[in-house]
Amino acid sequence: MTGSGPASRRRVLASVGTGIAAAIAGCSGGGLGGEPTYEEGTVDIGNVSANASRSTSEMATAAALATQQSSTSVTPLGSLALLDHEFVLESGYLGSTIQGTVENDGSSRIRTAEVRTRVYDDTGTLLGRYLATTGDLNAGSTWAFQVIVLEAPADVASYDIAVLGTPT
Repeated sequence: MTGSGPASRRRVLASVGTGIAAAIAGCSGGGLGGEPTYEEGTVDIGNVSANASRSTSEMATAAALATQQSSTSVTPLGSLALLDHEFVLESGYLGSTIQGTVENDGSSRIRTAEVRTRVYDDTGTLLGRYLATTGDLNAGSTWAFQVIVLEAPADVASYDIAVLGTPT
């Protein structure tokens, strides 16, 4: 039998490995998979009081409600659009937040939508990652999100933001 032996087996294994890698890569097509595309956001320092801070009990409440663990089941979806977003300082336990609106402009319901944010100081150092999640975002509907950020408002100079989802 010609071509049998270690060299031939290596070629077969390499071909199978390449085929599996191509099949897996093909599964992420159609607007799914890949890394999210982040938009930049700025913080209007003029609207942020340097003295604004949460009390100890407010910080405990904010920490309990702030979401920092992202879902592994969400991916970038072409049907989810980030319509607007801004850094907003709220009173009480909410403190630093990023708020905005997401639209499902597709024709199918989205099982899970997730807004991911990353906040930075004035030197560009990453301070933290925060997110908000909702379920069952119907086709043609919008979601007003609010991301609780645990950093003090005076420490946050900018942020970036992306929206991801899980289709039904």
